[in-house]
Amino acid sequence: MSFATNYDKKHSLRFQKTLHFLKKHVAPKSSILDLGVKNPFSEIMRAEGFEVINTSDEDLDMDLSGVKNANVDVLTAFEIFEHLVSPFNVLKVAKARKLLATVPLRLWFSTAYQSKTDPRDKHFHEFEDWQFDWLLEKAGWEIKDREKWISPTTINGIRPLLRNFTPRHYAVYAERKI
Repeated sequence: MSFATNYDKKHSLRFQKTLHFLKKHVAPKSSILDLGVKNPFSEIMRAEGFEVINTSDEDLDMDLSGVKNANVDVLTAFEIFEHLVSPFNVLKVAKARKLLATVPLRLWFSTAYQSKTDPRDKHFHEFEDWQFDWLLEKAGWEIKDREKWISPTTINGIRPLLRNFTPRHYAVYAERKI
């Protein structure tokens, strides 16, 4: 599958790494609740044989019924938790036994992301790895694996250069504590 044809090249490296991480921990045909609206990566997961349900356009800070009522094997949250005021609530009520999540890491040389055109596309959180680990632990998850990825760019400048060496994305596989 050509990731660049499914989504722009900026995201293709992250999608490849995320898919590899997913396949490392989740068996094909597993049922997945993917937080957020249907997106290019949820389509990639479907094409790879996973049964994926998206939470659609629900405001996950205000309405957790879709998460509470989902009877699935795995909860995925790829670049979602940073948009929520309280990701703890989602993590606490989810019934899935497995979690795969990615979050953007807080970068010392860049402020939190905020779209000027989309009022929903803002980061309430940009985590340090230890903060996200702590959040998962407090919500009842045990981290089994983690990876960090860079977000390289071809744009000129000091900050874009730093992105070629500084991890930007943090991926975590966790299981519900028994």
